[in-house]
Parts: sequence; C-alpha cells; structure tokens
Amino acid sequence: QELTRLAGASARTSAAAWNWAQTLVHCAQSIEYSMTGFPQAKSALFQRTVGAAAFGVFTWRGRMSHDLTEPIPGAPPLQAETDEAKALQRLRAAIQAFGQWTGALRPHFAYGELDKPSFEQAHAMHLANHLSYFDARA
Repeated sequence: QELTRLAGASARTSAAAWNWAQTLVHCAQSIEYSMTGFPQAKSALFQRTVGAAAFGVFTWRGRMSHDLTEPIPGAPPLQAETDEAKALQRLRAAIQAFGQWTGALRPHFAYGELDKPSFEQAHAMHLANHLSYFDARA
C-alpha cells in the first residue's frame, strides 16, 4: 500500500541518498536475488553469527534499519538516470514473481538460509525501511 501511495504521488520529498528509481531497483534486486542467488555473499560464519543475530533483532523489533546507501554486494551499480516507471514495474514484477515462487530460495547474502515466510518478512522490512525515507507531496 505504501509503495502504491508513494508511486502515485505527483511528487515526493526524500531524505534518502538514492533517488526514487534507484531505491526501487535496489529493492527489486534484493527480491530477485532471493530467487536467483545473490552475486556475493558474506562468509558462512558471518551469516550464522552476525547476520543471523541482525535478522533476529529486526524480526523481534518488527522493523529493519540498515545503511540505506549500501548496495547489495556484487550487484550492478544503481544508475541515477533510471526511468522511474521502469523501476516501479521491475519492483512490482519482482514482488509478484516472489509471491508465485515455488522453487528453492537462495541464501541471503548476510542472513544466510531463510524459509519463504522469513524472506517475505525480510523483503517487507527492507522495502519499508527504504520507503520510510520518502514522503508524498500533493
């Protein structure tokens, strides 16, 4: 609902370092990589310790907070001139594809192995964290 509200705004203000389209592409990448595999992963030790603890804290709090300027390791650079409509379409397609996904999920680059409900929660918190830095203007 928040994505739809912000996408439909005539203008948005932002406290984020990335523009709207870059943010949408970043969030789409995260969802896509959960199905296809993240380009680079933290070590297995990191995933089992720091990564698992961070995800546990986020889950307990019901929200995520992370460096909103940190790209997904190994992901293509986010382009400032990315078309907003195409970025929104990509994110919506990724959300839909994930919802219909019945195959094996790939380990998260930081959190490691997650089942589908845990990945759904991770994606929702990730998207909410990024969208919270945008506000719709009339």
